[in-house]
Amino acid sequence: MKKMGKLIFVFVHGLSGWGSYDPLYRRMPYWGMRGGDLMAYLRQQGFDCHAASVAPTGSAWDRACELYAQLAGTRVDYGKAHSEKYRHDRWGRDFSACPLIPEWREGTRLVLLRHSFGGATVRLFSELLAHGDEAEQAAGADSAFFRGGMENRIHSIVTLASPMSGTTAYDLFSDPAFDPAGVKVPWWSKGLARMMSQGTKPKQDGRDARDYADFNMRIDNAMAMNRRIAMLPRVFYFSVPCGFTVEQKDGTHRPRRGMEPLFVMRACQIGAYAGKTAGDAIIDESWRGNDGLVNTVSAMAPTGAPSKPLEEGGIVPAYGTSSPRWKATICGPRAASRAGTTFGASI
Repeated sequence: MKKMGKLIFVFVHGLSGWGSYDPLYRRMPYWGMRGGDLMAYLRQQGFDCHAASVAPTGSAWDRACELYAQLAGTRVDYGKAHSEKYRHDRWGRDFSACPLIPEWREGTRLVLLRHSFGGATVRLFSELLAHGDEAEQAAGADSAFFRGGMENRIHSIVTLASPMSGTTAYDLFSDPAFDPAGVKVPWWSKGLARMMSQGTKPKQDGRDARDYADFNMRIDNAMAMNRRIAMLPRVFYFSVPCGFTVEQKDGTHRPRRGMEPLFVMRACQIGAYAGKTAGDAIIDESWRGNDGLVNTVSAMAPTGAPSKPLEEGGIVPAYGTSSPRWKATICGPRAASRAGTTFGASI
């Protein structure tokens, strides 16, 4: 295959995931854990590919700061204002001697591919890279990341089953009008769901509870973050929403045969839920289709963002495009097939 010019493909994992800086990746690569290392395969095809490692259960902000440090080859700076507000150390790992990519400069052009919560990570990363952050600038902003002005380094953003407007997997437990325990589920799925919940639960270290992934993935909080993230006029956006449930006669959704067992119970609960968030966002029946953790409608485009399906023309900058829904799930080790959408701001 012809070499892909100067494009650099950076893959960002989802909740509780891992990347090339983590020892686990060598034994079981997150990208291709059952079919072989996807990064190695794509490099053989001429693509310059890299797998980032960000905090498994960290907030979108912290993960975005870690992604920048790995790309720029510098020490992680979570920001003076942010670290003081959320009560944790300002500085993290130093990647000066081990950058993710060979060179970070004006001519760098990134294709950012993100799975699940990697979507929120990359979208906030793009916002900070382009526009910086006013609070950090007021606090002195040592890092160029918080000063912005580097939007031209992003060529395109691809999301794979990313909860861009959050997931009801969290909100359904906070709605007093809904009883998750009342949803009929296979008997064997309950223990597996508890196992998954333990695996995705953040390790408490004294920081503010709002500085974790589970906070960002709640509907109200995800939508609030969407309001601060601008679509970049020269960036291509493409999403791949997944769905592995089937609508029933009563309007609820149930998992298809073959779904990763860890997600079956939650898929049933998401598929039965309709209600209202604490912030009064209405969750109607259109949110019931899901891939086991992420609502299909949320993986198409951020709520309110201009978007269109792929079949209605090609992909254009600053306008979101979505592929058809993949009748599959990309959750868990038994990831199956997928589908997609383009989203973005009109030019």
